[in-house]
Amino acid sequence: MLAIVKAVTGIFGNSYALIADAIESTTDVFSSLLVLLGLKYSSKPPDENHPYGHGRAEPLITFAVVGFLVISATVIAYESIQHIKTPHSVPETYTLIILAVIIVIKEIAYRFVSKKGEETKSTSLKADAWHHRSDAITSLMAFIGISIAIFMGDGYEAADDFAALIASGFIIYNAYLILRPALGEVMDEHMYDDMISHIREISQSIPGVVETEKCFVRKTGMKFLVDLHIAVDASISVKEGHDIAHEVKNILLQELPEIADVLIHVEPDDELF
Repeated sequence: MLAIVKAVTGIFGNSYALIADAIESTTDVFSSLLVLLGLKYSSKPPDENHPYGHGRAEPLITFAVVGFLVISATVIAYESIQHIKTPHSVPETYTLIILAVIIVIKEIAYRFVSKKGEETKSTSLKADAWHHRSDAITSLMAFIGISIAIFMGDGYEAADDFAALIASGFIIYNAYLILRPALGEVMDEHMYDDMISHIREISQSIPGVVETEKCFVRKTGMKFLVDLHIAVDASISVKEGHDIAHEVKNILLQELPEIADVLIHVEPDDELF
């Protein structure tokens, strides 16, 4: 609906910045559909062919969302340059009212989706949130450009086209911000220091755990997989060490529900010194 409103207002209001905004909103629709399908697939439980689950589908969907952002930014930049070189009328004043409403709506959408992305640890939801924010930025730049064109008068007709061109640069930058964590997730990059500290703190509070050694965390979809090495008294039996490891795993899964599984390696404490 927003895309249609923007396109119609842009065409009849002589504003390419609004038409560019409509292009951005159209890509929003397709990227959000991709995110929806990606979340549905990545939430499927592990099976015989995917023992670690289907979570890696989520960053792949994020890459697709980034692709939509880059394509829309490229189209907007190209068309803006074409319009800058072509004389045209000053945009109509009522386009500012439409843009003001759109900016508020898209910023609300960004905050809502971003909050859900943080709550669920979803990379693709965070990407989709930034898609809304980039739309709000595009609209804000259009608002500034049209205001300059209207109030400065003759000679400033192309101000909204320059605004659309600048907005395309913002969209590319946002695409990079979205791509970076998703790429780190696929590459199992070390990015979860706070969680690792929390895991160590919980583990070392459990009776029988002398120390924690290695601790690796990797993200799969909206969940995390943990590899943890714990040291126990070297003189206890294998069964006692095994029981301590199970206690550590159970408490970690209870205290940190975002963890899907914990693989624990037990070491005798005399090997640490």
